[in-house]
Amino acid sequence: MKEVVAIVKPFVAERVLDALKFAPLEACTVREVKGFGRQKSYLDQYGDSEYSLAFLPKVEIQVWVDDARADEVVERIVSVARTGRMGDGKIFVLPATTAV
Repeated sequence: MKEVVAIVKPFVAERVLDALKFAPLEACTVREVKGFGRQKSYLDQYGDSEYSLAFLPKVEIQVWVDDARADEVVERIVSVARTGRMGDGKIFVLPATTAV
């Protein structure tokens, strides 16, 4: 089993969840999170404003799938979440060895 963790912009979270609605998922959790990645340097250009070094709102979607279906789930997420601009987010695929 694999755990797929997608961290996306809030305005695409509903689209991602809709795309996963009929995917072969074992379980799914959704969280509101804050963070920054490479776009941090763009925030620095605002200087002393309230945006300087601010954490940006994101949504973390975790799904658990069979090993064979992980690539399909990742492709579905990428197809609806990618805008082509910096800050689109990240997708991590991790092995889920034990579930109780």
